Amino acid sequence: MLFNSIDFAIFLPLVFIGYWFVFRKNLKLQNLFIVAASYLFYGWWDWRFLSLIVFSTLVDFFVGQALQNQENLKKRKTLLLVSVFVNLGFLGFFKYYNFFAESFADAFMIFGTSIEVSSLKIILPVGISFYTFQTLSYSIDVYRKKLEPTKDILAFAAFVSFFPQLVAGPIERATNLLPQFIKKRQFDYTKSVDGLKQILWGLFKKMVIADNCARYANYIFDNHADLSGGTLILGAIFFAFQIYGDFSGYSDIAIGTARLFGINLRQNFAFPYFSRDIAEFWRRWHISLSSWFRDYVYIPLGGSRVSKAKIIRNTFIIFIVSGFWHGANWTFIFWGALNAVYFIPLLLTNRNRKNIEIVAKNKILPSFKNLFSIGFTFAITVFAWIFFRAESMRHAFKYIAGIFNKSIVNYTSIDKNGKVLTCIALVILFVVIEWLGRDGKYALEEFGKGKYRILNWMIYYILILLIFVFGGAQQDFIYFQF
Repeated sequence: MLFNSIDFAIFLPLVFIGYWFVFRKNLKLQNLFIVAASYLFYGWWDWRFLSLIVFSTLVDFFVGQALQNQENLKKRKTLLLVSVFVNLGFLGFFKYYNFFAESFADAFMIFGTSIEVSSLKIILPVGISFYTFQTLSYSIDVYRKKLEPTKDILAFAAFVSFFPQLVAGPIERATNLLPQFIKKRQFDYTKSVDGLKQILWGLFKKMVIADNCARYANYIFDNHADLSGGTLILGAIFFAFQIYGDFSGYSDIAIGTARLFGINLRQNFAFPYFSRDIAEFWRRWHISLSSWFRDYVYIPLGGSRVSKAKIIRNTFIIFIVSGFWHGANWTFIFWGALNAVYFIPLLLTNRNRKNIEIVAKNKILPSFKNLFSIGFTFAITVFAWIFFRAESMRHAFKYIAGIFNKSIVNYTSIDKNGKVLTCIALVILFVVIEWLGRDGKYALEEFGKGKYRILNWMIYYILILLIFVFGGAQQDFIYFQF
């Protein structure tokens, strides 16, 4: 069930009514209802994989209970390994089995030896990379004694399966989300209105920006051999806005939907394309995943408290693992490693924490220096996205070669009716709104709160109109494949 579908437009109001009007007075029934609704939401794709969520939920719940009653360090480590084995075992089998099998065979081919390795026709369960990390973090936090394990299995099941963020995040922590299912929620009109605004902005990002950019990005990447260098650059830029609009749009819809149910999810994007260096970009892009790797991988490796050489090593490990998390393809691994390379100059000069505050705070325009820094960071990010989007390393290098082998200043027309110019105009409008709203958690957060409320509401109606005019056919979210 997609957020941008008729099914969800029917599903959401029905769940809202049941949640607030039927089961409001009984917390356990309310949690049971949200778990049932979440299982229905997930089962809409393929009900067979519900068993994985249920099994993972039960394993981590009982591991948490066992950890609470166990003080022996060796036995505590064994219990934690059970959680790690189950969660990463599922993830490894469904997502990476064929990759490792094929890479193993390719390695032998280098030495002139051909071996047959059986590959399996494995369907990747939607959202497995997200909910496995979420449940695993619970067990790790309980093991570290940073979190008291819950005895409320319904609240824990709701924490694992909460439908707005189940299949593509944000990847929540039990310290934030679980307590919200343990205590009684109250309907908040202001929060709900704010949630609807964020849903609207998320739908605009997805249906108007991402889906329209996808049309041209897909065409250019699929036909790169016949197009000029300038067109290939445009294709990479289109993909940059496609993936940002698609993924951050999903996060906005998820966060806004959660607010309708009195639940606060963590911010997942903070205007990353206005970053002045790559370190700032990664503090603002997919925040829930970046912080997960920081807390559960980077810091245990020594974090930034070790020598420069080890800091660089830890940085490469984090980015390569992050790339591999995104998909079983060498392109993702290279994309991660390339971002680590971008990081090295900042680490060596201790400038990786230089830009913390949002750019040009409380100002209309950035300084020339900031504008140049934003442009440079965006350019190297777009270059890295080529590897993320390419189907193979060969495809990526051919695409890049096409940029420089053909005239960069030339543009090969990719449509004859001027719709590409309309798409560019929509992207510019999107960037302007994002820039004006960059002080909030999302672009529309502060809209409607000032003295020009009529103007603000006009903007909402314009966005709705643009969704109906440019929304087009229903398309999947990119991060569902991860």
